[in-house]
Amino acid sequence: MGKVEEFEELRPLLFSIAYRILGSVGEAEDAVQETWLRYDASATRPDSVKSFLSATVTRLAIDVLRSARVRRESYVGPWLPEPLLDDPYGDPARAAELADSVSMAALLLLERLSPLERSVFVLRDVFGFGFDEIAATVGRSEAACRQLLVRARRHMHDGRPRFEADREERRELAGRFFDALLQGDVDGLRALLSADVQLVGDSGGKAPALPRTVAGNDKVARLLSAFYPQLRSLGVSFEASEVNGQPGAVLRDRDGRLLQILALDILDGRVHTIRSVLNPDKLSHLGPPADAWAVDREFRARRKRDR
Repeated sequence: MGKVEEFEELRPLLFSIAYRILGSVGEAEDAVQETWLRYDASATRPDSVKSFLSATVTRLAIDVLRSARVRRESYVGPWLPEPLLDDPYGDPARAAELADSVSMAALLLLERLSPLERSVFVLRDVFGFGFDEIAATVGRSEAACRQLLVRARRHMHDGRPRFEADREERRELAGRFFDALLQGDVDGLRALLSADVQLVGDSGGKAPALPRTVAGNDKVARLLSAFYPQLRSLGVSFEASEVNGQPGAVLRDRDGRLLQILALDILDGRVHTIRSVLNPDKLSHLGPPADAWAVDREFRARRKRDR
């Protein structure tokens, strides 16, 4: 097997490692591409191509993450990972196993870890690499890597998201939630939202967004019911979709351009968190982004006429 074939076979794994470390599709793809360039330029063949490529993409992702953390400190409003609709794994069973580790909730927990803790956790607990490989990758002893993993697990366990075990139950509840959402059914929404539900929006200052996180069953239900039915009247379409392995939806404007991604956390038969990604920079990898400001202006003008 040639270099190209070897690399392409491992590309899904490399992307999955980089995305979990970085929370960014674009940055993960760049890290994978740079990994290929380094592999292609290497004169010697490594004993294990998988170990070599995994180590290379991890080191690149660590370097990017260290600089990205500085940028995120000045990010406008809440920061959410770039949404991922399609898991790169061709094996549905393996993709299902990895779904919870790529959820928005899990990626936000990983944000609390140092770059080394995050990398060790991803390599060991998500992808099952040996401590010898991890130590060589991050440039620490095996004992140090075990300590990094202990700290990472402690942080992850303290806030670990717990999702419904049955994916079909999650999908069914999400369907009822989106039906109530589009019908403006306040009572129906209240019945499906947890008492302490949160609505979080990420626009990065580049699209209309909530000034802060909205919390509480009644507040969130009223806000959703007042907003989303109106969007449909403006030609906005809703498509149910898995977002980072969890129930969600894709919203497009009347020209089919991406307007918003919604992702849901579901626990104990209720929606606990609704995450909305509006920043066009975080949607462009999925297709042409919509002009959210134009949609917002039309929305406000329609509401003014209807009063």
